[in-house]
Amino acid sequence: MIIWIASYPKSGNTWVRSFLNSLFFSEDGNASLHIKIGQYPLKSHFKKYINDFSNINEIGKYWEVSQNLINTDRKFKFLKTHHVLCNINGNNFATIKNTLGVIYVVRDPRNVVTSVLNQYLKKNYTEAMNFMFDKNHCIDVESHSHKNLSNKEIMYTLISTWNNHYNSWKSFPKNYFLIKYENLIENPEKEFFKLSKYLSKILNVKLDEEKIKIAIKSNSFENLKKLEDNYGFKEAVEDEKERKKIKFFNLGPKNKWQDLLDFKTKNLIEEKFKIEMKELGYL
Repeated sequence: MIIWIASYPKSGNTWVRSFLNSLFFSEDGNASLHIKIGQYPLKSHFKKYINDFSNINEIGKYWEVSQNLINTDRKFKFLKTHHVLCNINGNNFATIKNTLGVIYVVRDPRNVVTSVLNQYLKKNYTEAMNFMFDKNHCIDVESHSHKNLSNKEIMYTLISTWNNHYNSWKSFPKNYFLIKYENLIENPEKEFFKLSKYLSKILNVKLDEEKIKIAIKSNSFENLKKLEDNYGFKEAVEDEKERKKIKFFNLGPKNKWQDLLDFKTKNLIEEKFKIEMKELGYL
């Protein structure tokens, strides 16, 4: 059964995955940027069924079939996704049948926009906002977001707008768990212990408290940044003009919209996402 780690891009998904990687897929709980948690969708999930990996209508026909195949072994598995939870021509991106739970990571869009600007190589905040405001926006292997990654299986991923993405996943009716990136920054121990308790319950397992503590400490932003500096990170993108990798773990806690955004950008984002930002306590 799938436990989705879902988020809009640049919202803290990798931080959560790295913690879970340490907790479930390491012997001692220490962090590693060789994250063993896969993502969905990938071309390998659909190669038996389609040839056109950019046709969302064709892809949608095989969401459930491909996830049935993933769940053949009847074991739980984490899967990262940036895909919006949508229904296309009667086909649901994710179903109760194939899903054990959803971990949804959300981040203040006023901070997301700066990370989008950096990671997706946008020229300015206007381009970054257009990325977040486009209801039909997708990311795929041809976009700057995935160029030069070792994983060339990335395929069409519909992300829509920041608020459409959040609203779509919050309606999932089975074992939904919300994590606010800002809470992780403020008190990672509290938030990761809450996440561990949630997983312990839905998996019906007892997790080692000492290993949880080690995983939390070793997955601090500072340590992950140091690991990337020393060993690199395959999910980082490359600036083709400068011919160098863009740091994935860039500003982190220092990404504060109050210090970075101009008045116009701030107001446009708040106006566009007012309802959801109030709901989440960002306004």
